Amino acid sequence: MSSASQGRSWDVHRLPSAEGRIFLVTGGNAGIGYFAAEQLAATGALVILGSRDRAKADAAMASIRSRVPGAQVQHLQLDLADLSSLRTAVDRLDLVHLDAVVHNAGVALDDPPRRETADGHELMFGTNHLGHFALTQWLAPLLSAAPAGRVVTVGSFAARSERLDLGDLQSTRDYRPKRTYGRSKLAQMCFGFELDRRLRAVGSTVLSVVAHPGGALDSLTPSRAPVGVTTPGERLRALPAALLVQGKDAGAWPVVRAVLDPEVQGGQLWGPRVFGLRGVPRREPLPSHMADPAVAAHLWALSGELVGADPHLGFR
Repeated sequence: MSSASQGRSWDVHRLPSAEGRIFLVTGGNAGIGYFAAEQLAATGALVILGSRDRAKADAAMASIRSRVPGAQVQHLQLDLADLSSLRTAVDRLDLVHLDAVVHNAGVALDDPPRRETADGHELMFGTNHLGHFALTQWLAPLLSAAPAGRVVTVGSFAARSERLDLGDLQSTRDYRPKRTYGRSKLAQMCFGFELDRRLRAVGSTVLSVVAHPGGALDSLTPSRAPVGVTTPGERLRALPAALLVQGKDAGAWPVVRAVLDPEVQGGQLWGPRVFGLRGVPRREPLPSHMADPAVAAHLWALSGELVGADPHLGFR
């Protein structure tokens, strides 16, 4: 598709019906995940919010129901920082199939000290990448049972300027929080592209797509009390930034398109149209450091060892 036809054929405000379909959004109780869940709920799909915090999930579901009449939303207790809990969480879903999972949940720390998950992994790498890597294995049978399952991994603009250190994936030697966060998101994106290569190799019906929200600020995000509230003063102060970046509601658009658009293909990267920072979603060229199959295969093998996963992640 040309970029012109992409823009005309997809309207972020008029999404296609997805009635009868089931989507799981990790971290669906706040930020990009919340707005992706709200937008997906408006299509008539059943949207499951994966969240550690029941109270926050309840608040998010109440907010979605208040804006989307008849919304079908559920909560799944999900803690990506505790690998041993993931299989049980997926069993609790009690589904025959799952049409898409949005790997969105993430931890971003700004300051030292370095922290670890229950499994002894660095917290950001362990939650953002390893948690989703392990979760994919347990979801594989449900995704494969759908007519056209999708794994949509939510990356970050922060990953563009980072490079993986395969000898120190967990930042044990040199911990700098912002860099460690960027690398954890880069690992997720490399995983998303490598997963698609592996799915194609085994002839799977499941697609793996990567999307990112560009520059998405809380201060430009519409209020969704009590999930998140932006004061008029905050919005006013953020207005100059709106030339370059956007709110988290618009940041969710590429993610939602990656879930719903029948034209989207596996192995693609979707982000905002304007400099990859704001605007309606479009397909982006893959940065070479994200598309390197040798680096991704190495990352895959190391990740599998760290989480004790099946090398095929359950896809055959």
